[in-house]
Amino acid sequence: MILLCDQLRRQALSIYGDPNIHTPHIDALAARGVCFQNACSTYPICVPFRFTLMTGLYAHARKVPGIEYRMSPAERTLADEFNQAGYETIYIGKWHLDGGHGRMGSALACGRTPVRREHQGRWEKWFGFELRNAPFDTYYFEDAEPTPIKIEGYQTDGLFDIGMNYLEQGRDEERPFCMVISVEPPHDPFEAPAALQRAWEQRAIELPENFAAASDEQRDRFILDRKRYYAMVENLDHNVGRMSEFLQGRGLADDTVVVFLSDHGELGGSHGLRGKQWPYEESIGIPVVVCDPRRPERAGALIADPICTEDFFPTLLGLAGLQSSSTLPGTDLTPLLHGQIERLERAGVLLEFVAELRGGAIFHDWVWRGFRTARFKYAVRGDKFGAEPWQFFDLERDPQERVNLLASTEHAEEIARHHRLLCDRMIATADHFVMAPAFGCEGVNMWE
Repeated sequence: MILLCDQLRRQALSIYGDPNIHTPHIDALAARGVCFQNACSTYPICVPFRFTLMTGLYAHARKVPGIEYRMSPAERTLADEFNQAGYETIYIGKWHLDGGHGRMGSALACGRTPVRREHQGRWEKWFGFELRNAPFDTYYFEDAEPTPIKIEGYQTDGLFDIGMNYLEQGRDEERPFCMVISVEPPHDPFEAPAALQRAWEQRAIELPENFAAASDEQRDRFILDRKRYYAMVENLDHNVGRMSEFLQGRGLADDTVVVFLSDHGELGGSHGLRGKQWPYEESIGIPVVVCDPRRPERAGALIADPICTEDFFPTLLGLAGLQSSSTLPGTDLTPLLHGQIERLERAGVLLEFVAELRGGAIFHDWVWRGFRTARFKYAVRGDKFGAEPWQFFDLERDPQERVNLLASTEHAEEIARHHRLLCDRMIATADHFVMAPAFGCEGVNMWE
């Protein structure tokens, strides 16, 4: 079972040390399983994360933009692999791989345009929608039926209800299942159930050291949004608890691997920014918890190795004892999860922002690449003529990334090493991005 939420930064859960919130049910899931401390969203925005989750491929392999991308039905998906292995595959909630057109900002569509069956990734059972971003006004579609079905109440509650109802009344009990429940909260707009939201709005919260605002008005807006965001996270945690209790009560807990994760983070005023897309930890850092009841000896294990979006496809298969029928760039983390190996044999993970189609939006005129190791993070930025060094942070000494060390002579050797690691990974994965020469490296240009 994959519990996927939208825009939940790693730091906004008590299991990761947030001082403002207690998330007992997600914490309990981690206490029964394994928690990744440095999981990264390779390309921190909704569409490319979902493309990679569904295909296992780097988004740059298809030059996937940040939004407005329709995945080809020809792509082999996660559902294809599980279908072939005899699993019943069920998808519930936000899809966001059908182009997005007409789903947002259109009074006519109003989030009520179905995803055609051939564009549903061949999930056998479908209770999905493209996107809505209106948690109190969400509609979904069942399989190929064109009639929208309204979720009464709050979206997260409703989607978890659909999942539990199907497991209780609709599934084929003769087959194992792979279910995805994909909820939009805590994605903006920051709206939670009324009583919960009011309670959070009245609380005082602790702000991180890297919180910044350009004006008092912006500061107040950021703080209000952070409080409402926490209310959404608390509701999400409540639903994780509901699902855990349901699985236990229906005798499914001992046979169901539960994976909890997010597609990317939310800056929430850190570095004076909101949203995602940037290479900062609040944007790329995601929670990943894997509770495998077959491995009780791994309960409470913490894994510090950086992992990335490309690892999830092979890992989800690996947890089921399966292997992908295709060669993929990510790593099956199952041996690490099960304690068969102590660490990964790789230096770190690639980060990227490939393309932005919306004129005037951030990263429309220039984009970035990065490389994240256990201690350091390096990033470059540029346009079609070539990227140049941009950021270098020591995450051990400066976890909130307040001091860019790019000009530090003390770190010159590490910076050059990370530049080479990034270039090597770009070459290995046929990245089309052009890297200008730097630190003794010739650069990267697959077009030459």
